[in-house]
Amino acid sequence: MVKRSPLYDIQKRLGAKFTEFAGFEMPIQYSSIKEEHIAVRKNVGLFDVSHMSNVWIAGPDVEKLISMTTVEDASRIPDKKSQYTAILRDDGTVIDDTIFMHLGNKFMMIPNAGMDEIVTKWLKDKAKENNFDADVENVSKDFVILAIQGPKSRDTLQKLTDADLTEVKFFGCQYIDIAGVNCIISHTGYTGELGFELQITPANNAKDVFLKLLEAGEEFNIKPIGLGARDTLRLEKCFILAGNEFEGGRTPLEAVMSWTINWDHDFIGKDALLKQKEQGSYERLTSFECVEKGIPRHGCDIQVDGKKVGIITSGTMSPCLTTGIAMGYVHPDYREKDSIVDIVVRGKPVKAKVIRPPIVPKDWA
Repeated sequence: MVKRSPLYDIQKRLGAKFTEFAGFEMPIQYSSIKEEHIAVRKNVGLFDVSHMSNVWIAGPDVEKLISMTTVEDASRIPDKKSQYTAILRDDGTVIDDTIFMHLGNKFMMIPNAGMDEIVTKWLKDKAKENNFDADVENVSKDFVILAIQGPKSRDTLQKLTDADLTEVKFFGCQYIDIAGVNCIISHTGYTGELGFELQITPANNAKDVFLKLLEAGEEFNIKPIGLGARDTLRLEKCFILAGNEFEGGRTPLEAVMSWTINWDHDFIGKDALLKQKEQGSYERLTSFECVEKGIPRHGCDIQVDGKKVGIITSGTMSPCLTTGIAMGYVHPDYREKDSIVDIVVRGKPVKAKVIRPPIVPKDWA
């Protein structure tokens, strides 16, 4: 049985069209994906991302547990800061990419959609195996997660709080009252624009916050945004979608996430990554912009001179560039900037050039 957000009835009244994603029935769009996409790039948009997960981790050994099970040394992350990282298997492949927030004497981890039970069990098992005094609790059902993104996101939020939001720096996090509701705010997002995410509990409190945010953003032409635009927004900025970019077992090195790895501590999968790093010939995630008409999709082959050299993991029509864009894995020999490959779309080769991320720059307009 699919799950629904506590905001489902409000979203339905706003004209949302729904889709099933990772066991949730969530809005895919309210108006059009392009209209919602441009609203976030130019003004502000409000997302319900409650299909994501919430896991509390606490106890004397909480930093030891997070440091062992992710590529980050948690002792380096001060209170009121969050960190993007990855949880790995012993072979170095990614179980999930995630953000954790340091909030006083405990941490909140945000696994991807449908990964809450898997991540919770993994953390609990590793705590038990290593005799760590750390408690792990899956509280996903208790929270609604809202994301407010776009150049006018701070101005919109500021109307609903006495806190100075300019003091919440990039990847900062803290408790805050928004519209009279205490929640966790983080200066994070999945769009490449200025933005914030709110973790709200009890879940029913999110209804009032959602409506008041829409009211506060009226002067900035705020729009509710569905998962369709969320996907096109993240792809223009080359942000990874776990179910696509990690499909089949990929490592952070292959996914061009080496910048997230703190090599100065021991973590699960480190030995495998060091061996792969020394080998150096592994496939790497690469960004493409089509120079011919066509829309790449997940699973399309990448060819050079008729030979398959890789595969597309994510692709779409860019609302900002009005051309096909994509990410996919290829051998290092085919990653040179501005080199041309063929992406096979519905049996037809479509020429695309290799570009450096992000595909859509900050000053695209």
